[in-house]
Amino acid sequence: LIILAVSSDSHLHTPMYFFLANLSLADICFTSTTIPKMLWNIQTQSKVITYEGCITQIYFVLLFAGWDDFLLTAMAYDRFVAICHPLHYTVIMNPQLCGLLVLVSWIISVLNSLLQSLMALQLSFCTEVEIPHFFCDLNQVVGHACSDKFLNDIVMYFATVLLGGAPLPGILYFYSKIVSSICRISSAQGKYKAFSTCASHLSVISLFYYTGLGVYLSSAAPQSSHASAVASVMYTVVTPMLNPFIYSPRNKDIKGALKRILGVPVM
Repeated sequence: LIILAVSSDSHLHTPMYFFLANLSLADICFTSTTIPKMLWNIQTQSKVITYEGCITQIYFVLLFAGWDDFLLTAMAYDRFVAICHPLHYTVIMNPQLCGLLVLVSWIISVLNSLLQSLMALQLSFCTEVEIPHFFCDLNQVVGHACSDKFLNDIVMYFATVLLGGAPLPGILYFYSKIVSSICRISSAQGKYKAFSTCASHLSVISLFYYTGLGVYLSSAAPQSSHASAVASVMYTVVTPMLNPFIYSPRNKDIKGALKRILGVPVM
């Protein structure tokens, strides 16, 4: 609905809603990579997945998780410019920059997922592998390999720190500047509204990063398998479900666009 509203209503052709539409698309693809197979397994009582299917799932999970990651950073930067540099907003956040940010985030995510998937293909497994997870998680798959996995671990941890940990300081910096600007607002109601929006954004970002980084930076010890699966539910299911609500602070604009599409009078 968000993608439909943003694409069809010219009033929503702004950087904020452009990033929101891309985030919605990334979340649809992200959840579609894991949840349909999980539901099929529950329905059929069969937990089998082919080797090719497992590697394919790893590729798309990493791809859309990375894209989600960079889009959250781009959205934080957009809000930073809008609140801290409002007079220069339209100049800085021009369509070329917005398109470039999405394109670069897509390219980096594709290259990262391709590299890690190809490296996972080089691994060998002694017997039929049972992964204590609801999808083919790279960390779990690498942990069950019989061949030498030192290089896989190094690349996985390096990618996690670089692609997952690097944007986080940027997001925290942007929001620290946003909070500083909000503190200078004279209206108490304006402060409360801005703070509540920032708190919602930061809560979802914290949930996504804390669980995602925790899974890929933690050891693959057997006793942590259950905790790893629970943490993975948070960043693969819960966060994408919350994003449309958290990142649509001006829901009246989305509602108005949908009403116009359906031919319902807008009050």
